[in-house]
Amino acid sequence: MTSSSRQAGGGTLFTEPFLVVSRRARLSGMANEFAVLDQHGKPLGAVVEADRSALRKTLRTLTNSDRFRPHCFEVRDSGGSVVLKVRAHDSRFLVTRADGTPIGAIAADGRTRFTFSARGRTVGTLQDRGGGGYGLTGASGTEVARATKTLHGALRETFTGGDHYVVEVFAQLTDPLASLVIAAALTLGTALRPTW
Repeated sequence: MTSSSRQAGGGTLFTEPFLVVSRRARLSGMANEFAVLDQHGKPLGAVVEADRSALRKTLRTLTNSDRFRPHCFEVRDSGGSVVLKVRAHDSRFLVTRADGTPIGAIAADGRTRFTFSARGRTVGTLQDRGGGGYGLTGASGTEVARATKTLHGALRETFTGGDHYVVEVFAQLTDPLASLVIAAALTLGTALRPTW
């Protein structure tokens, strides 16, 4: 893939060089839904805080407690189909395909670092870079993506206000790293709240 074709993007969550996550939650039932857009504002998908448990929803509503906040995210494409599921258990996130096939895990490794693992081996990390940004690296330590609250150039002109963050993916990635990077980057704003 040439750099010019990479800049043009492929129109999907896994092929666009820039993913803009809107923090403006849209309520869908009792679940929050966050839009994912390309660099021009075209919808690519959504991240949905999904929770199937009626008891958890009721307790969350009655107690207004984060303890009962949904801990399951669905990453959906522009057609509404689930492409990834992320289930949080304490400081560990299990990432699966829509059908439940395991892809890997994202686990806290300190306060500001997460390790990506698949099939028993480390395939990358997510690290706080300070100043409102996170770097996502492959197993070799090379940065493959970056998530930042700072909008530059055309992105600043297209998206105004502090309710967006941008994920820049530097190269076409392959699985399992591609799915773990997308899962981490798109659930970042919700999973790390209120620190990010």
